[in-house]
Amino acid sequence: MEAEHGSSGNDSVASAEGQPGPDIVLVTCVKTKRDHPSPAKDLYTSQLFRKQRAYAEHSGVPWFILSAEHGLVAPDEWLAPYERYPPDMSKRFRSAWSAWVAARLELLAGPLAGKKVEIHAGSVYLDAVRPELEALGATVADPLKGLSMGQGLSWYGGVESDSEAVELDPAPIATILRNSASALSPAAFLAAGKAAADRPGLYSWWVDEVGAAELTRGLGAPIESGLVYAGLAGATRWPSAKRSQNTLWLRITTMHLGGNHEFSTFRRTLGAILASADGSTRVDEERVTRWIDDHMRVVTTPYDDRDTLGRIEKGVLEALDPPLNLQGMQLTPLRRRLRELRALVMTPDGTE
Repeated sequence: MEAEHGSSGNDSVASAEGQPGPDIVLVTCVKTKRDHPSPAKDLYTSQLFRKQRAYAEHSGVPWFILSAEHGLVAPDEWLAPYERYPPDMSKRFRSAWSAWVAARLELLAGPLAGKKVEIHAGSVYLDAVRPELEALGATVADPLKGLSMGQGLSWYGGVESDSEAVELDPAPIATILRNSASALSPAAFLAAGKAAADRPGLYSWWVDEVGAAELTRGLGAPIESGLVYAGLAGATRWPSAKRSQNTLWLRITTMHLGGNHEFSTFRRTLGAILASADGSTRVDEERVTRWIDDHMRVVTTPYDDRDTLGRIEKGVLEALDPPLNLQGMQLTPLRRRLRELRALVMTPDGTE
């Protein structure tokens, strides 16, 4: 997905253009709970937790709950109601609790080295677990630092939980994006003109056999010709509820077919693979553009509801499972290798 917001960049959680979103989101448990056993994501019922849950679900990345009683809890893990609060913890218990949280997070989410863990919790939780996460190589982000309860609620904006949202059916969009007969070469897409794609929507990129062979060489893992990447353009940025003015035309012409890999997930991915195939750690922007022109085609479909575009994309990506998409996707050996290659890419001045 493209770095348009924090999903989002990958287009579900809001972040500035080109700024990476979190790899993992942790939210805090709260006092207000149901009176019967429930999945953890449903057990806590306060307004704050509902907003934190919604934010985490929209992020498109793995998320977990920090529980004073149970440590780190997966959203679907069943819990009985309990009464334990951070002030109840002794210093010794808090030390053991935080070490267990970090160890279990690495067990469930994979190695934390180089990952950004965003924590939505009070200072008692955050101060306890931060050193343990950083010791494992994670970067810890605290987006609510310094905000009052009211300011924190406002920070999340109007984002709603998937469980409360209108059901969306990604199947028709996925069918369109799977249709190779409608794929256009970059030259044909440009020749069709701005009016044909000047709307928000979704896209899929396809690679030919020669290009697939080169991607396979760069990755050291097989890539078949066909659909390899998909994303969106123009979704509302959550949780800020800021309306994007991006369109399929702008996304593809200014970020995919030109521009800089620093500001495009798609170009950075291709650039890293091609650099690896060339035995380099530098992205050659001109080569990436030529390579897309020579070996790729694109399918686009408009989707005018910018507010739900991020959610529909999540379902579309689950249906398509494009091998070169990373955010919110299952971490296959190929995607793990792709992450490694992307991390090796250097900036134009030669620094990491």
